[in-house]
Amino acid sequence: MSTFEQFGLPPSLGKALDALKFINPTPIQEKAIPPGLAGRDVLGMAQTGTGKTGAFAIPMCVRLMNDPKASALILAPTRELAMQIHEFVKELAGKNFNLSPALVIGGMSMRQQNHQLRSGARILIATPGRLVDHLRTQPQLLSRSSIFILDEADRMLDMGFAPQLKIVIRHLPRARQTMLFSATFPPEIKRMANDLLKNPVEASVGQTSIPIAKIEQAVIRTTQKEKNEVLLDELNTRKGAVLIFTRTKHRTDRLSKYLNGFGYMVTRIHGDRTQGQRKQAIEGFRSGQFRILVATDIAARGLDIDDIAHVINYDLPQVPEDFVHRIGRTARNGKSGQALSMLTPEDKVMWRSIARIAKFDPEERVGEKAEPRPGVKAPPMGRQAPRQHFQRR
Repeated sequence: MSTFEQFGLPPSLGKALDALKFINPTPIQEKAIPPGLAGRDVLGMAQTGTGKTGAFAIPMCVRLMNDPKASALILAPTRELAMQIHEFVKELAGKNFNLSPALVIGGMSMRQQNHQLRSGARILIATPGRLVDHLRTQPQLLSRSSIFILDEADRMLDMGFAPQLKIVIRHLPRARQTMLFSATFPPEIKRMANDLLKNPVEASVGQTSIPIAKIEQAVIRTTQKEKNEVLLDELNTRKGAVLIFTRTKHRTDRLSKYLNGFGYMVTRIHGDRTQGQRKQAIEGFRSGQFRILVATDIAARGLDIDDIAHVINYDLPQVPEDFVHRIGRTARNGKSGQALSMLTPEDKVMWRSIARIAKFDPEERVGEKAEPRPGVKAPPMGRQAPRQHFQRR
């Protein structure tokens, strides 16, 4: 079995990886780290939860250590993902490399961020919107960024960040190393890669649109009226931490309140909550203070918590690609997990779209008609609905 020693990393970085309990590189790390160390552009494609952050952060730190004048920019689509990258890079860089990263995201003080930036931080981890705000007053901010890393590039485009990305790229030096990582590879990402990358090395692991094999998936047929009762039955039969996805901010608030009324320890995150509230909720969920986290798709990517036992799609996502990323919050780092999707007759069209993305046959799960097929009836109030387990092809 391979280890990180094969990459010839500096001893101080090796110690940091040992402290993080990084012993054996994941497949995406094995493929992406060598060209990253060599200064090549990298196009990384892998399922969520496969170690992409280490795949770009490790070669980035080595190159910055070898070139004291260089700096790096990491762009992430959400605050949560940016914060997790920031924490990982801080632990990886340690105190001796002069690589303390600066975090530039919305919901935090611009004044404090300006102070970090003026202090000469060599690693900038940012969300696109807030970074563009800083570029308006500091147009030379990225002039020395010889390493540019774009994480979750597909999500960037899904969230409408294309205009901000164009502004950021105009401020970057033309002579740079670019590493682009994505969990899916739609045509828009292919065009972006062609524009940004020069003779890249492709680091691809598995089929990026297919859920991780260790996720045990199931669906349950119900109705909008009976969804809450069905969810209570499911929660009563499950053990461990549960992440529940809803479609809107309002439904997140309403469902959290409903579950709290039954004595569950529940917290929630969505786009209208302050950065402090979102951070507190995630940390409470990670520590076990709350057993259940109810969230919009803001948590579908970038939420790296090892011990989420169950993901429940209370509502299907609005974007089919997000299904894979939602259920990828469980079974992380080689562990197993369970994912349940609650389907109503109104979900028929979206479920078929998800099936095309995730490479399965929707007829195996919900039947061709909108009504439940014989023997798969919607549950009576207060009773558990029949579940349909399936094998991914």
